[in-house]
Amino acid sequence: MPELPEVETIARGLHKRVAGDVIESVWLGAKPEPLKSSAQEIVGVLEHSRIIEVRRVGKHIVFDLERQSRRIGKTVAKAQWVVHLGMTGRMQVASADEEVQRHTHAIARLASGRQVRFVDPRRFGRLAVTSDDSNEPDGFRAPGDEPLESQSQRFVELFRGRKTPIKSALLNQKLMSGVGNIYADESLFRAGIRPRRCAASLTRVQLRKLHAALLEVLHEAIALGGSSVSDYVDADGEEGFFQLKHRVYGREGEPCLSCRAPVKRIVIAGRSSHYCPHCQK
Repeated sequence: MPELPEVETIARGLHKRVAGDVIESVWLGAKPEPLKSSAQEIVGVLEHSRIIEVRRVGKHIVFDLERQSRRIGKTVAKAQWVVHLGMTGRMQVASADEEVQRHTHAIARLASGRQVRFVDPRRFGRLAVTSDDSNEPDGFRAPGDEPLESQSQRFVELFRGRKTPIKSALLNQKLMSGVGNIYADESLFRAGIRPRRCAASLTRVQLRKLHAALLEVLHEAIALGGSSVSDYVDADGEEGFFQLKHRVYGREGEPCLSCRAPVKRIVIAGRSSHYCPHCQK
């Protein structure tokens, strides 16, 4: 599943390519699973809306829109197109003459002649809309704190005293939205903390070190376009490069890059966790 750096990379790429463009028409596929809002709602909100900004909120891509009146040509309302990529979802900008890939579930045709396409083979991704007259008048919000904006003291307050493994706490989207398996493992390694350690056992100093490591890992991953370990590509169809910098994730049995001890893999709450038994305590 794309995590914060991958979603941030896609959102930035989409903003660069389509901000200011107008959605002229929308095509939706026949599969119902990707539609969190109804097809009628999605078409009604998106068509004739101008894309003001594309940004990331947690693990979601949010298109901020101005809805246009076809009759008088004036802005009448604010709206959002909210996309969750699920396990294998992609948002890509294509020209109208490019072949439509199999498993394409939505196409937004733009006034510029380009298209924004949502492709998702496994159909775990979701498409939704919000508008001024919807149940979310303030727009879409992530359930937890934004990692890239988090402060050290707030991070300590969120995680100190929790009686769950620190890896599970990092993956709890109600605490901090956007951190996933890859970047939790990599951050814990840099902070020297085992993923199974109870969050309540960590000192304030250790939590501050983890916070610094998390920000460092996320910013490095964004700079390298995210990690392409499965189906992930950015809005231009290009792979990321941070997988080349992974120190523990996906390296079970390989020597630790710091001490040469074999990297171990365990399962915590159904999720694989990779760590060095020597470097992480």
